[in-house]
Amino acid sequence: MTDTGPGGADERWELRLYVAGETPRSVAALANLRKICEEHLAGKYSIDVIDLLERPQLARGEQIIAIPTLERRLPEPVRKIIGDLSNTERVLIGLDLRPER
Repeated sequence: MTDTGPGGADERWELRLYVAGETPRSVAALANLRKICEEHLAGKYSIDVIDLLERPQLARGEQIIAIPTLERRLPEPVRKIIGDLSNTERVLIGLDLRPER
C-alpha cells in the first residue's frame, strides 16, 4: 500500500524561500526551514533560495509582498508562509504537514 497523504512516501516537496540578501532574518529563515525539512521531509524535498535583490522581477510575478517568504510549490495547492519560520508549529500547519488543532 502506498502512503499518499501529506508527507507521503511518493510525494516530492518543492519549496522556494524568497529573501533579500543575507539579512539575519533571511539566514534564520533558511536555517529554520532546513531543520524542519530534515525532521519532517528527510530525502523528499528541495529548497530553492531566490534572492530578490538579484532577481527583483520575481517579486511581482510571484506576488511576494514581504520577505522572507516561503512558498510550497509542490505538492499542490501552492501555499505561502511569511516570516523567519522560527515558529515550527505554525510552519508545519502552514505547509500542511500537521493538522490544525
